[in-house]
Amino acid sequence: MSSQVVMSSEIASASAIDQLCINTIRTLSMDAVQQANSGHPGTPMALAPVAYCVWQKFLRFDPEDPIWPNRDRFVLSNGHASMLLYSLLHLAGVKAVNPQYETLGELSVTLDDIRRFRQLDSKCPGHPEYRWTSGVETTTGPLGQGVATSVGMAMAALWMASRFNRPSFDLFDYNVYVVCGDGDLMEGISSEAASLAGHLKTANLCWIYDNNHITIEGNTALAFSDDVATRFIGFGWNVVRVGDANDLEMLTRALSVFHNTTDRPTLIIVDSHIAYGAPTKQDTSGAHGEPLGEDEIRLAKRNYGWPEDGKFRVPDGVREHFAAGIGKRGHELRQAWMAKFDSYSKVFPQLADELYRMQHRQLPDGWDKDLPTFPADPKGIASRDSSGKVLNVLAKNVPWLMGGAADLAPSTKTRLISDGFGDFEIENRRGRNMHFGIREHAMGAILNGLSLSKIRPFGATFLIFSDYCKPAIRLSAIMELPTIYIFTHDSIGVGEDGPTHQPIEQLASLRAVPGLITLRPADANEVVEAWKVIMKLRHDPVALILTRQALPTLDRTKYAAASGVEKGGYVLADASGAQPEVILIATGSEVSLCVQAFEQLSSEGIKARVVSLPSWELFARQTQEYRDSVLPPAVTARVAVEQATTLGWERFVGPKGHIIGMGTFGSSAPLKDLQKKFGFLSESVADAAKRVLRN
Repeated sequence: MSSQVVMSSEIASASAIDQLCINTIRTLSMDAVQQANSGHPGTPMALAPVAYCVWQKFLRFDPEDPIWPNRDRFVLSNGHASMLLYSLLHLAGVKAVNPQYETLGELSVTLDDIRRFRQLDSKCPGHPEYRWTSGVETTTGPLGQGVATSVGMAMAALWMASRFNRPSFDLFDYNVYVVCGDGDLMEGISSEAASLAGHLKTANLCWIYDNNHITIEGNTALAFSDDVATRFIGFGWNVVRVGDANDLEMLTRALSVFHNTTDRPTLIIVDSHIAYGAPTKQDTSGAHGEPLGEDEIRLAKRNYGWPEDGKFRVPDGVREHFAAGIGKRGHELRQAWMAKFDSYSKVFPQLADELYRMQHRQLPDGWDKDLPTFPADPKGIASRDSSGKVLNVLAKNVPWLMGGAADLAPSTKTRLISDGFGDFEIENRRGRNMHFGIREHAMGAILNGLSLSKIRPFGATFLIFSDYCKPAIRLSAIMELPTIYIFTHDSIGVGEDGPTHQPIEQLASLRAVPGLITLRPADANEVVEAWKVIMKLRHDPVALILTRQALPTLDRTKYAAASGVEKGGYVLADASGAQPEVILIATGSEVSLCVQAFEQLSSEGIKARVVSLPSWELFARQTQEYRDSVLPPAVTARVAVEQATTLGWERFVGPKGHIIGMGTFGSSAPLKDLQKKFGFLSESVADAAKRVLRN
């Protein structure tokens, strides 16, 4: 926990310039919402003093370089209050950064962007969006995601400090500030995340809870009567209370308590009122979720001593005051850090190179050395096991590859077992095995927080529980983060565990997420190639789908090389010297069934082709010419096989094809009985091929 914050009598109370800045945030927010005729004005108005105090007096952030690695992070978890953040980004003069990590010199948020709040192409969308608006640390909006993601950011800071800091070279000591509301704390994910943060004693994490007693339907008493303070004390947090959101002196004291707390995260409960004109006037009429109206805005501005008809007004001295506060402090801290890093690079060149590559999402030299090659084996190996072997080799080669499971590392084979990897825990912040507990939802968001901090994280659970991770997965895709989700126990192959644990619709659900790459490899060597694809991704999250049961390792001297995985789909087995009459298409464990059926059909003189299609998304990115070479349009006799819902396979088999899949939930029985019951047998595939040929 850093305590590099200079206190002075200037922050003891709201001076005239402080109040002017606070009211500028408020009026920009209400004007933007009113002009858009859409949005939430109440919370930005009520929380303006809180956000101002954090940014102007505490936040170690350089507006000229908003991606400086050791900057403090500010997360607006109650993202419906987005105008609060946009006003701060504009007034602080935060500069835009392009995808190549270059500062452009232009403002991230212009006054014109604020005028076009919630309009097409404005940098001020309805909820904060990472990669769209520089200075936004994470996409928020779905309540609870921001607070949970912040736990990953805090964990990342502790890991990076342990990895990179050396005597006289404290490169990482940043803090994470989060503003959240009642909605965040009602969502279950916040409890999952707060519980883990308290367990890990992430003392660099501060949640500021806007206790305003209002949600969309009305007073929180309708559905929420938690004793939040006691709840968080039970989680192992330090809890501080500020009785009035407008009291800068009390806010300053509370934030100082956070800075002086070194053994636990901090929750600051701030009592506020969603207000119209007067800062203390409580509103229960819906200003939380709709514009105030011109009459109320004039009343509010009159109360602030503002020109009643002045819109989007930034008075003289406001930008200059921010520049003299957060701007000056952040610039000096960043300059000192850059000078320190220059010296560090000379003393620790290897670590400096590692940090540079990590921050730019580049791989180290030799990242793929010593990857295994698996010999042909009819008995084979479960893809979760081959994946575990590959993962452990990659972890040796890529020091910032780390992660864990939702209490299922032994089952998902995701434990990193080499000497020195260890567990990430209170006594060992350098550990690379993370234990998320049975908290799949929070795990997904924490992975995003780690990824936003440029760690390459993975998280694992059973495929059936991907449903619990789905909101975080969706945000991974929206933010274009290369987060790695590993899902094992991928089909009715789970067997005796029964329909509650046998995934049916989950593959289709994951494939429906734009920007998410799903990979379901067919054997151990496809697993190796899948990991090669995964590691080279910079802006795509991935769901790696793996089996519990053993899969035959295909003879690659007889069938095509597994390197075809890189293209998402490839011809695995083919009729020699002729266009096929029928095409068998499958993913994962069902590919071997198609290979067996191929051999049977070939012996009967039927020209068949087997296509392994581990990733629909990667296949779709290939040229039309390549896709047609794998699935010739002229060959309409096709059979697709997958132990999951048939939804989506129509695009590959066409109107004359046939799909062998699941139309119901599974059953509790041994695997062989289930395969027979649901038709996942090589002879069933061959029979289906003959039928489509006859049609």
